[in-house]
Amino acid sequence: MSWSPGRLWARLYANPLLQRVLRNSGYLLSANTLSTGLSMVQGALAARMVGVEGLGLVGVITDFGSNINRLTSFRMSQLVIHYVGDFTEKGKPREAAAVFKAAGLAEIASSLLAVGLIAIFSPLAARFLGHDPAVAPLFLVYGLAILANLMMESSTGLLQLADRFAALSWIALGQSLVTLGLMAIAFWRQEGLLAVVVAYTAGKACGAVASSVLALVEARRRWGAGWWGAPLRLLWDRRVEMWRFAWSTNLSTTIALITRDSELLWLSAFSNPTQVGLYKVARAITNVLFVPVNPLISTTYREVSLEISARRWPNVRYLLRSGSVLASLWTLPAAVGLALFGRWFISLVYTPAFVEAYFPLLILLVGTVIVNILYWNRSVLLLLGQASYPNWVHLWAGVLKIAGTVALVPTAGANAMAALLSGHFAATTGVLVLHTDRALRQAEALSPVAPGV
Repeated sequence: MSWSPGRLWARLYANPLLQRVLRNSGYLLSANTLSTGLSMVQGALAARMVGVEGLGLVGVITDFGSNINRLTSFRMSQLVIHYVGDFTEKGKPREAAAVFKAAGLAEIASSLLAVGLIAIFSPLAARFLGHDPAVAPLFLVYGLAILANLMMESSTGLLQLADRFAALSWIALGQSLVTLGLMAIAFWRQEGLLAVVVAYTAGKACGAVASSVLALVEARRRWGAGWWGAPLRLLWDRRVEMWRFAWSTNLSTTIALITRDSELLWLSAFSNPTQVGLYKVARAITNVLFVPVNPLISTTYREVSLEISARRWPNVRYLLRSGSVLASLWTLPAAVGLALFGRWFISLVYTPAFVEAYFPLLILLVGTVIVNILYWNRSVLLLLGQASYPNWVHLWAGVLKIAGTVALVPTAGANAMAALLSGHFAATTGVLVLHTDRALRQAEALSPVAPGV
């Protein structure tokens, strides 16, 4: 068999399942590529305005607000995709509308709670994370973006289920353009930290509002003007199942934000904003690897969810294998390129003051390559009814990572944090992929296999 790029591409694209994944991923990829480029420019302008320490402080402020929001969130996008899709397939539109309504109401409540927590804890965050009590008002400023985030997750889930990936890509691009425009104005006027935080706040808020409005339009199109009146009691028989699903996704988010997504906060608490600034640059550059792969996560999840519901197990495995092949075609050469030219790129874009971010970048590339190629490592278990297993894996790995943070970060700073995250990626991904394979074999043995596409 020939494994030339042309034949490989033809074989992959011949399957209609992968055609949909590629088409929808293409919409998001186009926007994500442009958005990432714009984000790099935003970061470069911010770095030149506020320096290494100031950029670290911006990261602490934005991460604090975002993580408070994640703490109260139930990742409603996954719940909406799963249950609205399930009820729609079964010809129950009122139940589907009730799911979206329930998800939206729960998310609005969680967003309001998040804003309240930010208001309460911002003085402590400024003192112990920002190392400067005077910056407490900036934490409140960024809280306005969370307030605009009222039902962002639920809206994203409905739009993904409705195959509105092109619209989501335009929203993401528009959000980046708003942020860049405000950042450019601030750079031209030689403003400081407040202007940088305002730019990030306004961009995030615009994206959240646009997604929510478009989702409400989609809900009206699907279920009519009175969709909001669908009674929640229609979900009574499945309330326990839905609650467990939502709680599991919230728990996984909480574990992730404590062990992985709040790294800038841990680093600042046990080190200083300068190390945060260096690590933030290393992470920003490493994120380039995720750009073409991130769209595959949501598009693959949608297709795998439908195939698992129909018990078409060969299609499930085909989607996972094909997704990993596609991810590796980008990830491996891109990682080599960053390893070779990363130091030069950092010096050129962020100024030589940030060149120490190169070594953390090299460390991060190891774990990033692994988790990027096997990007589906958790989502399949969630769909197979084993949502708690990834939570336990991440919990125990997170405990070890936190212990390492306390022991190593005070002396090794950004380098230690990079090594801990890279090891966390590699270990958790390996365990979850092996368990996913076992879970699929068990599902195939217990359930009749429907014909594949």
